[in-house]
Amino acid sequence: MSDQAVLHVKGRVLVGADDVRDELWVVGGRISYERPGSRDIRTVEGWALPGLVDAHCHVGLDAHGPVPDDVSEKQALTDREAGTLLIRDAGSPSDTRWIDDRADLPKIIRAGRHIARTRRYIRNYAHEIEPEDLVAYVAQEARRGDGWVKLVGDWIDRETGDLGACWPREAAAAAIAEAHRLGARVTAHCFAEDSLRDLVEAGIDCVEHATGLTEETIPLFAARGVAIVPTLVNIATFPRLAAGGETKFPRWSAHMRALHERRYDTVRAAYDAGVPVYVGTDAGGSLAHGLVAGEVAELVTAGIPPVEALSATAWGARRWLGRPGLDEGAPADLVVYEGDPRADVRVLAAPRRVVLNGRVVG
Repeated sequence: MSDQAVLHVKGRVLVGADDVRDELWVVGGRISYERPGSRDIRTVEGWALPGLVDAHCHVGLDAHGPVPDDVSEKQALTDREAGTLLIRDAGSPSDTRWIDDRADLPKIIRAGRHIARTRRYIRNYAHEIEPEDLVAYVAQEARRGDGWVKLVGDWIDRETGDLGACWPREAAAAAIAEAHRLGARVTAHCFAEDSLRDLVEAGIDCVEHATGLTEETIPLFAARGVAIVPTLVNIATFPRLAAGGETKFPRWSAHMRALHERRYDTVRAAYDAGVPVYVGTDAGGSLAHGLVAGEVAELVTAGIPPVEALSATAWGARRWLGRPGLDEGAPADLVVYEGDPRADVRVLAAPRRVVLNGRVVG
């Protein structure tokens, strides 16, 4: 399709869960609902959604740390082919700003580099610091990122042999306040129960994984409007991780298995209480990219209604991140499917067409 050509998307255009239109036009890379006068038109038919959101993804990272640009490119292309056109990069040691100049790669909202306690996270991933330096490092990453900062809220404590909170409440509160002063939101990796109340009461905006939510902390999340990104396709790896650590850390292994066993109940209880839930895969560490459809299906398995699970990767996720959907004049980032994803979210696994910045790229 030439730069001057008009793309006509017809069939059913899901502007919102209940806002369904018959067609849209892509003119100059942007969405229009008025028929243009051009005769150079390419037509795509099917069910159209806004480009999907993976709200927990790591471009530029693998199991060992930062990766070269060509590997980052492959990661981003894999996500794009799966229909993910907007990524919240929840922590990466790599500089991926060059991706912003590539109109053929997904748009990225960065959270800077992870901030962790010394020797309390995966090697080569994070800034590893002590609490007295937390405010300074949060300010640094707030300035480097795109409106988000990522803390490691808990990790295995070798002295106790189990998951434990990483930050004193006072240090976390001061750091979150500094991020907010600089216009950034804060999220945190949290598997266990211990850190959640302190982080929420300190003013955190989101928690990743959140497997440690309980009937005591879920109402607190709901009251404060703190979102969760469950990453259930990643939580599925807990039994394997637990088996690997059984000999050295049996208490941690048992804890990880328990968190895994109740994962669906935890997510459903949070959703039922009104906690905002969004789709994220945790791709880019030891997990493959391109798993967004699987994560939506996992949310449905957990008991979230299909339309709400779709919203968690489409309309609702884009609103939460402050990016447009299929709005008049918005960049034309959309995915077209054979069938209605509201009726069966499994259709997300097979995009018919991927359109990014108005061009058919997949």
